[in-house]
Amino acid sequence: MNRRALLTALAAAPFAGPALAQTPPLAGGRLVEWEGVASAHVGPRNVTVWLPPDHDAGARHPVLYMHDGQNLFDPARANFGEWGVDEHLVRLIGTGQVRAPIVVGVWNTPLRLREYVPADLIATLPGEVRDSLLGMYGGAPLSDGYLRFLVEELKPRVDAAFRTLPGRDDTAIAGSSMGGLISLYAIMKHPGVFGAAGCLSTHWPLRLERLEGDQLIAWREVVVQAWSDVIRRGLPDPATHRLYMDRGDETLDQFYAFFQSRIDEVIRGEGWGPDRFRSLVFPGAEHNEKSWNQRLDVPLTFLLSPVS
Repeated sequence: MNRRALLTALAAAPFAGPALAQTPPLAGGRLVEWEGVASAHVGPRNVTVWLPPDHDAGARHPVLYMHDGQNLFDPARANFGEWGVDEHLVRLIGTGQVRAPIVVGVWNTPLRLREYVPADLIATLPGEVRDSLLGMYGGAPLSDGYLRFLVEELKPRVDAAFRTLPGRDDTAIAGSSMGGLISLYAIMKHPGVFGAAGCLSTHWPLRLERLEGDQLIAWREVVVQAWSDVIRRGLPDPATHRLYMDRGDETLDQFYAFFQSRIDEVIRGEGWGPDRFRSLVFPGAEHNEKSWNQRLDVPLTFLLSPVS
């Protein structure tokens, strides 16, 4: 697959899929569907909430917010495959490997790229690089507004409707590709709200189209330096937060090693030890929902580990 095809796949996927339909069969628990949730900060979108099997038994639960929500539970709604979040969690809860969470699946929209790319990063890039990205993404970042939607509008509604543990230490956020970028940005911009983030196959390069040889080398050095500066300034306190990152080495993930190794150095240099920061490589893993499904146990057990 050439770089143009890889970028095309990234930009096209995974936009909002079919409209809400019949509740899909689940491994356990139940779904609550909110259609067309309005916001003062971003456009409306669907939200799918998974409640663990014992939600109505009286206990309160940590909450995991996940992006690209139409891809989490039902293959009929997912144009590119689904994560099987319910299957993983029912099994992990049953074996005591994770606390039983409420999962809030926030569907994406056709503005996914602009909503998921961190605005602070775009502002840091040199003008020519920034202009190139804004042209490709179709306009200025909308990520600050998207996070305000999550923090100021969606989270209060979730906490009011369900038996949540609403504090920072019980609230995590996760996603893949561009969803990994916005998950990292969330704990940087709202460290009092999100205590942990999971970033799978994080799309550090931002673009790959028509980049070859020296042009690619120059691009990635500019971008990784900008990332390093933004992350160094924005990371929350490792004493109170946890961060999970991973990547494969096939398809789009093959371009991530250069970036991830540099980012890992920055994060560890800011005092994040192995109990607070994990960065893993999955050989043979591709950039798709099938691969994220196959390794989902790993970030879930890190983000939702039982209280000791």
